[in-house]
Amino acid sequence: MAKKVSKWFRIGVEGDTCDGRKIDDNDIKEMAQSYSAKAYGARINLEHIKGILPTSDFRRYGDVIELKAEQINEPDEPLLHGKWALFAKIVPTEDLTLMVGKGQKVYTSMEIEPNFAQSGKAYLVGLAVTDDPASLGTEMLEFSRKAQKNPLAARKSNPENLFSVATEVLLEFEDVTEAGPTFYSRVKQLLSRKQDSDDARFKDVHEAVEAVVEQIQVNQTEQETKFSKIESALSQRLEALETSTAKGAEDFNSLKQRLENTQPENFSQRPLANGGGSNSEETVTDC
Repeated sequence: MAKKVSKWFRIGVEGDTCDGRKIDDNDIKEMAQSYSAKAYGARINLEHIKGILPTSDFRRYGDVIELKAEQINEPDEPLLHGKWALFAKIVPTEDLTLMVGKGQKVYTSMEIEPNFAQSGKAYLVGLAVTDDPASLGTEMLEFSRKAQKNPLAARKSNPENLFSVATEVLLEFEDVTEAGPTFYSRVKQLLSRKQDSDDARFKDVHEAVEAVVEQIQVNQTEQETKFSKIESALSQRLEALETSTAKGAEDFNSLKQRLENTQPENFSQRPLANGGGSNSEETVTDC
C-alpha cells in the first residue's frame, strides 16, 4: 500500500545549539553515516515534548527514515554558504501531513546525542517540528546561557543531548509503494557503517553480500517469470500461425482442384485438325 514519504529536506546546519554548545561538520557527517532507522529510529515530536498518550497533542508525528550530509552551496546566503547541513527523509503521520499542508510546524530542530551508545559519535535521536523558531533559536540560546538551569533540560531524552537551533524547512511529500529501504540503500548502509572491530566489519560485508545474492535471486526469478510469459505467448502465436497456414494451404489446394476439374458452361471442344497435310489422319491441333 502506498505511503507518504518526504523528499530530501534540510533539518539542521552546523553551528550554535540552544544551550550554547556547537554542532560541527564532523557531527553532521557522523549522524548521516551512522543513522539506521532499524537500529534506532528518530521519531518526530512537537517542540521536543514527548507525550505518553497517543491522543495527546504531543504524540509522535512520524519517523526519520534516511539521513545524508551535504555542504551548502548558496553564494547568496553568506551565513550558510560552505557550512555542512544534515538532510532527511521522513515518513509522516496523516496529522503531520495535514499540518504542513496548512502551513503549520514549518521549522525543525534536531535532538542530538553526542556520544550515542558509548560509541563516541553523534547520533540523531529525535526531530521536533515547531512554529516558533525563537523558542528553539537565538532567544532560547541567550536565555539558556544566563539561566542557572537549562529550561529545555526536561525535554531531553538524555541530559547530555543538545537541541539544534530551529531551521525553516520546505516539506514536500510523495506517494511510494515500496515498504522498507531499497536494495541499494541496504547495501550502502551495510558497507558504510564504521565498526570498532574486524569481526563487526566482516559481519557487515557478509550481510551486504547476502543482500546482493538475495537481490540477484529475486531478479533472476522475475526474469524467468517474464521469459516464461513471453515464451508462452510466442508459442501460442506460432501455433495460431501454423493453423492458419495449414488452413490456407488446404483452401488453396481445394480451389486448384475445383478449377482444374471445372469447365465453363459455354465451353465447346474445337474439332481436331490435320493442318492440311498429306496425312489426313495426323492431328496437328487439339484445343
